[in-house]
Amino acid sequence: MEYFIEQALTYTECLNKIRMKYGDRVTILYHKTIRMGGFLGLFTKEGVELTGVATNTPPRNLTALNLPDYPSASKNPDPPKKPVSFEEEKKKVIESAGNAKKDPTLQQVLTEVRTLKEKIDAGVPQQNPDHAHINRINEILTLNDFSPSFRLMITERIKKECSLDMLNDYELVQDKVLEWIGESISIYKEEKFQKKPRILALVGPTGVGKTTTIAKLAAIYGIGNAGRRPINVRMVTIDAFRIGARAQLEAYSTIMSLPVSFVDDYDDLKKTIALYSEETDMLLVDTIGKSPRDSAKLGEMKQLLDACGPAAEVHLTLAATTKSSDIKEIMQQFEPFSYRSVLVTKLDETIRVGNVISALAERRKSVSYITDGQKVPNNIQTASVVRFLINIEGFHVNRAKIESRFHQDESEQIQWR
Repeated sequence: MEYFIEQALTYTECLNKIRMKYGDRVTILYHKTIRMGGFLGLFTKEGVELTGVATNTPPRNLTALNLPDYPSASKNPDPPKKPVSFEEEKKKVIESAGNAKKDPTLQQVLTEVRTLKEKIDAGVPQQNPDHAHINRINEILTLNDFSPSFRLMITERIKKECSLDMLNDYELVQDKVLEWIGESISIYKEEKFQKKPRILALVGPTGVGKTTTIAKLAAIYGIGNAGRRPINVRMVTIDAFRIGARAQLEAYSTIMSLPVSFVDDYDDLKKTIALYSEETDMLLVDTIGKSPRDSAKLGEMKQLLDACGPAAEVHLTLAATTKSSDIKEIMQQFEPFSYRSVLVTKLDETIRVGNVISALAERRKSVSYITDGQKVPNNIQTASVVRFLINIEGFHVNRAKIESRFHQDESEQIQWR
C-alpha cells in the first residue's frame, strides 16, 4: 500500500495524473480546494488536492479500507459469492445500527452532521462574510476594469494586513489600496549612458497611434524641453505601404525640421542605420501595425527589426481603450520581440485604467510613456505612478500624499501639454 497526495488545477486533471501513476488500483479518500502557483503570494490560481492510497490490487469499494493499515490483497481468488438473502442483509443493517448507538465517537460525528445540516437548511452562511469596506473596494476596482486576479490580490492583502480597527476606517483602507496599486506599477528607466545611436522602435497592433507617437518622441528629443538639451534625431518608418503613412511623417518632418527615412526591408533598414549612425544620436523606428493573431506577419516583422541589433529598445504600444482580455493577448503575442516596456496611448479616451495596470502587473512589464491626444508635439509625457492613480475613479485621491510616496525627479520627466 502507498499513500499519495496529488495537486492540479482541476479535479479531472488531478485524477488523470493519479491514474497515470497508479492505474486503477487507487482509492480517493478526500479532496480539498487549494491555491497554486503565483509569485510572493500574488496571482495564485484555484486548484484541487486529492489524497488517497494505491494498493497491490484495485479495491472494490471504500469500505474495504481499514486505515491506517490497508490489508494487502489476498493471493487466493475470492470464493464464489452466495445468493444475497434479503433477511440476512436486513439483520446486518439492524445490528450495525445498534452498534452505532453504543459508539460515542460515531454519535458525536452524527450530532455534528445533523447540526451542520440544520444550519444549511436554515440558510446560515458557513463562511464569514467580507467586511463592508472590502466589498466597497472590490466594487470600485471592478468599476475601473481591474482584472479578477488583481482584485483578489488586493482583497486578500486587505484581509491579511488590515486589523479590524483599520477596516472600520474606510479612508485608511482606500489609501492603503492606492499605495499597493502604485507599488504594482513599474516605470521604465532610461539608461543614462548609451551607445550612439540610441535606437527606439515601436511595435503594436494597427490603430494604436504608433506613427503619431514616433513624431511626438522625435519632437521632445529633437527639439528639447524642460531644460533638456536637444539631440540629433532621425525618424525611420517601414510603414510605407499604409495609405497616408508616408505623407503623415513627411508633414511632421517638415514642420519640425527633423529628418525622416523610409525603408522597405531588412537590408534597407540595416543600410540606413549604418549610414546615419555617426551623425545621429537617436533613431526612432516606426513599424507596420500587425494583428496579434497573425503570427506569420509578426514573425516577418521580428526578422526585419533584427536589423536594429540587440541594443535596440523595443516598446510595445497599447491603447488604453483596449479591453483587459485583449491587452493580455496582445502582450503575449508580441513577447517574441522582447519588448522592454509598454507605451500607453489614448489615455484621454477612457475613464478606466485598471485594465492596463492589471495587465502590466500580472506580466511584470514596465510602462515608459503616456499619450493622450493627437497633437504633435503635445500630449505626451513619461509615465508616472501618480498619473495612473489619479485616473482611478471612485477613490478620494490625496494627490499630495501619493506624489510624496511615489516621488520622481521632475527634471527627468518629459511632459508637453
